[in-house]
Amino acid sequence: MVNLIPRFYDVTEGTIRIDGHDIRDISIASLRSQIGIVTQDPILFNDTIRNNIAYGNLGASEDEITDAAKAAYAYNFINGFRDRFDTIVGERGLRLSGGEKQRICIARALLKNAPILILDEATSSLDTESEKAVQKALENLMKGRTTFVIAHRLSTIRHADRIIVIVNGMVVEEGKHARLYALNGEYRKLHDLQFDENGP
Repeated sequence: MVNLIPRFYDVTEGTIRIDGHDIRDISIASLRSQIGIVTQDPILFNDTIRNNIAYGNLGASEDEITDAAKAAYAYNFINGFRDRFDTIVGERGLRLSGGEKQRICIARALLKNAPILILDEATSSLDTESEKAVQKALENLMKGRTTFVIAHRLSTIRHADRIIVIVNGMVVEEGKHARLYALNGEYRKLHDLQFDENGP
């Protein structure tokens, strides 16, 4: 569904509007410049850490790149490398762990500073320790933005303004965490599988 927002596909019925404007009336370049995306599989280039972050904003200053790395909780591990921001990450980020790759991609999205953010299973492939660091970085990234979060790990979306539960391609429930938990339906079932607790 979120692939419709940056127009990777166009809707066949109805419209998607941003601030009242049908997105089909906006150029694709202009639309996508307003959207940041962090996916499950981080997209990194065989280049320096600096250039991978700066890809979000090619005109960014050194200070802005550093600030983005700090907000993404990436600054400390970057400084652990001998070449720091000049470290070559390798093809698809081969030299980095899963959590490090994600934090570089989050730094890039922070630097882009787009008002709309899409997080597509951004923590699903990480171990628990990496997920905690990435989750903190994501909290910084989501501040002040309209964010669409696709997640099977419900810890990622518990505090969302609106949760939509989709089963077999159909919307079956929607609302905030407490309401969905009280419904005792699909969301509650998923929640109780993931958390050993007696309530929201």
